Amino acid sequence: MRLTTKGRYAVTAMLDLALHATEKPVPLADISQRQGISLSYLEQLFSRLRRQGLVDSARGPGGGYRLARTAAEIAVVDVINAIDENVNVTRCGGRGDCQDGEPCLTHDLWCDLSKQIHDFLAGIDLQQLVERRSVKAIAQRQDGIEAAAQFNAITDTDREALATP
Repeated sequence: MRLTTKGRYAVTAMLDLALHATEKPVPLADISQRQGISLSYLEQLFSRLRRQGLVDSARGPGGGYRLARTAAEIAVVDVINAIDENVNVTRCGGRGDCQDGEPCLTHDLWCDLSKQIHDFLAGIDLQQLVERRSVKAIAQRQDGIEAAAQFNAITDTDREALATP
């Protein structure tokens, strides 16, 4: 099994949303900036996540996305499944036809591994990730970078206007 970019980005974006959507919806542009994921790619992912009931969207000024359930109710495997990512490591996709229409010698081994991966991802929810010290530290660093970028976007005229009483 190889988790693709789609799966990694979806989990990363959902974790970012869990960290930041505490008071108001989070615009995808904010997630894009913090995580370095293209906005158009996030739009595709969040369309799938919304259809699967993992996120809700709010339109208009102040709009964006929120988790549709609490972070504790969304397992990592839910995110992976919502975007049609596959955690099956068998060559045959679990069908048992890997060698001339029959199971191969190691079919059961790979099926067992696939189940272990699924169970591992099912046992971790977004809230558990939010509570990790390392995740909190990285989020603080990313928020600092985002704030600095917003500050640097202010023009010199704006800075002068802000500095005068």
